[in-house]
Amino acid sequence: MKQRILTALWLIPLALLWMFAFPSEMFVAGSVFLLGLCSWEWGKFVFPAKPAVYVAPVMLLAAVSCFLLNPFDPSFASQVGSSPVSVGLIGMGAAWWVIAFFLVIKYPSDIALVKSPLLNSLFGLVVLLPFFWSLLFLHEMSPAGILPFEKGSSNLFFVMLLAWCADSGAYFTGRAFGKHHLSPAVSPNKTVEGLAGGVALALAVAFGMTFIMDHYSALSLGVAVVLAVSASVLGDLAESMFKRALGIKDSSNLLPGHGGVLDRVDSLTSALPVFSLIMYLFARV
Repeated sequence: MKQRILTALWLIPLALLWMFAFPSEMFVAGSVFLLGLCSWEWGKFVFPAKPAVYVAPVMLLAAVSCFLLNPFDPSFASQVGSSPVSVGLIGMGAAWWVIAFFLVIKYPSDIALVKSPLLNSLFGLVVLLPFFWSLLFLHEMSPAGILPFEKGSSNLFFVMLLAWCADSGAYFTGRAFGKHHLSPAVSPNKTVEGLAGGVALALAVAFGMTFIMDHYSALSLGVAVVLAVSASVLGDLAESMFKRALGIKDSSNLLPGHGGVLDRVDSLTSALPVFSLIMYLFARV
């Protein structure tokens, strides 16, 4: 526990600086670095002996997708929120989580699929690339009239906060009232009651924050929060499923007391793309 707290003491301020203090170019560079770390950790699911091999194809595809938008163009940031490339990749990520839902509820009967190196390499792409683009989407696009806050960094922090609140609400509600397990074969401690408590807390926080800002659509925000928070739980369960199938406890030991980077952002890999896509679609409607 001591090591966990010490790591959090430097990790949280660094994350806040990255979101709020860094210019756009530095934020994109940090997102690329984060993608590289997550790719290396996902590589343990694909090539357990040489996980670094998996980094190259992920980073290459990320680079190709960025150059399709021309990252050196001054309007790059505004393109992120409307380009078919970024929106398409985010949509691909959201679609993947529908598939992941069925993999989780069927586990361990589908363990052969979960342990397949070829499928795991594809699963990693549809998890990590949409996660990367949803970071840029929420941080870089002009959110006026679409997202709850006027500054993109606030929107990114907003979704992260919802995922953390959902996790905390699920933990305490589950301990107090949990009886019906979500997926006992994957994570015996997660319950339906815990999920309901997590969603309720996230909704309360979401509407409390946006009421102060007085800038949101209640319907679109409510739908986005419920689905994004539910997806955040699915992201946690999916990573647990992969680790359990392959006999891995933590994705790495990069963060002492916490495990790996994926262990800390697993819920965000699902929550961020789902939230981004829903708010984008509501804006179009």
